[in-house]
Amino acid sequence: MNRWRNTLLAVLSHDASGLLIAAVVGLPFFGLAMVAPAALRWPLATLGVVLGVVLGSASIHHLWALSRARRATPPPGRLVDLGGYRVHLTAEGSTPPGRVPVIWFAGGHASGYAMHHLHRAFRGETRSILIDRPGTGWSDAGPFPRTTAREADEIVLALERAGEQGPFIWAGHSFGGLLAANIARRRPDLVHTLVLLDPTPLETIVFGPRLGALKEMRRTAWLGGFAQLFGVNLLARHNARMAQVPAYKQAMEATQAVLGPEVAAARTVEANAGNFFAQASIYSELSPEGVAAVAWDTVVYDRDLGDLPVWLVGPKDDEDGDIALLPEAQTGGAENARRMFHFFAATRERYLATSTRSRRIVAPKGAGHNFVYEMPDWTIAVMREAICGAPREQGP
Repeated sequence: MNRWRNTLLAVLSHDASGLLIAAVVGLPFFGLAMVAPAALRWPLATLGVVLGVVLGSASIHHLWALSRARRATPPPGRLVDLGGYRVHLTAEGSTPPGRVPVIWFAGGHASGYAMHHLHRAFRGETRSILIDRPGTGWSDAGPFPRTTAREADEIVLALERAGEQGPFIWAGHSFGGLLAANIARRRPDLVHTLVLLDPTPLETIVFGPRLGALKEMRRTAWLGGFAQLFGVNLLARHNARMAQVPAYKQAMEATQAVLGPEVAAARTVEANAGNFFAQASIYSELSPEGVAAVAWDTVVYDRDLGDLPVWLVGPKDDEDGDIALLPEAQTGGAENARRMFHFFAATRERYLATSTRSRRIVAPKGAGHNFVYEMPDWTIAVMREAICGAPREQGP
């Protein structure tokens, strides 16, 4: 079953597959026309032709629009061949004596540009590297399935083939923190410091409440991929709906403000099916069944990182953060909400046990999961301490 699903994803990740779908979508109607009463044959055959023409036209328009976007926004960095597919890597700045390069990973299955505000802040102080995970930005989708474990190996290979020299400071937010921790476990020789910015704890997925938001992420990725083959961007529509909720609107506006128009323009190249289907594949990890299937390869657990320097950066608790917005925290009464807040906070702290040299940095009061965008100055101050050794002014 998984083999067939991965084969299907690999085919659908090519945007021209929309033409294939358009070519075959009318076949059931022609089949029905062959056995239908005479009065229905012509309408059924006509319906098949119309559907094929409409979908084919939409697919051609999508391919044209995507080609135009890619010509208008060429890759700013280097496309590194990993053997039949390419990963895009942007490296800027030089490494002065006494410092090491830094690599950034955003949350979700996002491109490197989703951390461009931090990249901009430090590319003049050390070598700063952004990597588009396969299927995002200018990177090809690559082979399926998409997994955190596979992408950890791909990132290391891309850096080696690009000639980037470690050790590095690895800074990862949310799902990107899980990726950075996986790389650290596999290649501790490439790690100077691991900075985990409120990383995804897989224990939350296994033992916590079934979150509708994660299910919606997986559903949007699958449906979004099929829609994108015909030029319909369901993600944009989903974001427009979420913008009706004041707290989510504030978070989206904060993100857009710190990333700036340069990043917004670059996102036009991500309006492709491969981006959605890569998400659909890797987000299967974000379910109890998905975690169980990949646990040994993906979970970074107690003492897995030996004595590597690990910084865990994030809110102290979740009572005034994003967890309070979840429907699961708003139903079941106050006791259920308190249990969720404590549970999510406790699972985050487990990352401290991954190394004997871990350090906890608590975000200012009121910080939520997306503090890297909502509190960029504080985040930059933390990263300056990690990168430059500059003492950070301590808040109350």
